[in-house]
Amino acid sequence: MTGLPGPEDPWHSQDNHLVRLDWGAVGAGFLVGYAAQRGAAVIAVVVDVLSFTTCVSVAADAGTDVLPYRWRDRTAAQFAATRGAALAVPRRVARREGGISLSPRSIREVGAVGSLVLPSPNGATVALSLAGAGATVVAASLRNGGAVGRWVADRLRASASAPPVVVLAPCGERWPDDSLRPAVEDAWGAGAVAAALVDALGHQAGPLLLSPEVGPALAGFRSVRDRLDEALAMCSSGRELVEQGYADDVAIAAELDSSTVVPVLVDGSFVPA
Repeated sequence: MTGLPGPEDPWHSQDNHLVRLDWGAVGAGFLVGYAAQRGAAVIAVVVDVLSFTTCVSVAADAGTDVLPYRWRDRTAAQFAATRGAALAVPRRVARREGGISLSPRSIREVGAVGSLVLPSPNGATVALSLAGAGATVVAASLRNGGAVGRWVADRLRASASAPPVVVLAPCGERWPDDSLRPAVEDAWGAGAVAAALVDALGHQAGPLLLSPEVGPALAGFRSVRDRLDEALAMCSSGRELVEQGYADDVAIAAELDSSTVVPVLVDGSFVPA
């Protein structure tokens, strides 16, 4: 089989279930588009634990709105200028000269800056893509996964007669050929949202709530919940950051449920719900 299924094909849509999961802009984008084309409201929960959505969470805690941007090129500076926002610099530049980068520690150290343009080829790209496909986009990480799960549960209860479809969208990373590298930490983050959602709904969380694709993420999160520091530092993405000198960023990403802020993408900017 080649390519994606057509909009009329239900096999990969997970449409027997309310909460669905697929990876990146392509997989999650198919789920969002399929549901939106059928008239459903869609909430897309974007998860990029190391590090975009963790950065969004830390910024939101400080009172900074984050404007996602796909690439840090010359157009990013122009975009930041038109929005009156600060622009994140590459990690290596921030380490040498100071300032904000795609590093949770750098955002925490600088504090509130009003608005921040944060380029990211993974988290920001997926968020913008899913918003363009018709979803309400939320940024989730391990820091605020519980808050996001409870927020989603509230919306499901409030629209019981026609509840929104929920698409969990772990972003993953990219191999050198630009193909998707599923990243286990993003599955854990999606699982944290699913766990909080199930807990919040209690007896209402029946067998049709979670698609089978959500199950491994939920089980994976539960398996590392009590040892997140160790697990994040040892997974591929975490090891990469630790060995490059960014162990503090991994530690911040492991601050499970330390934030109650739910960042929602509104008019191109992540703001508190």
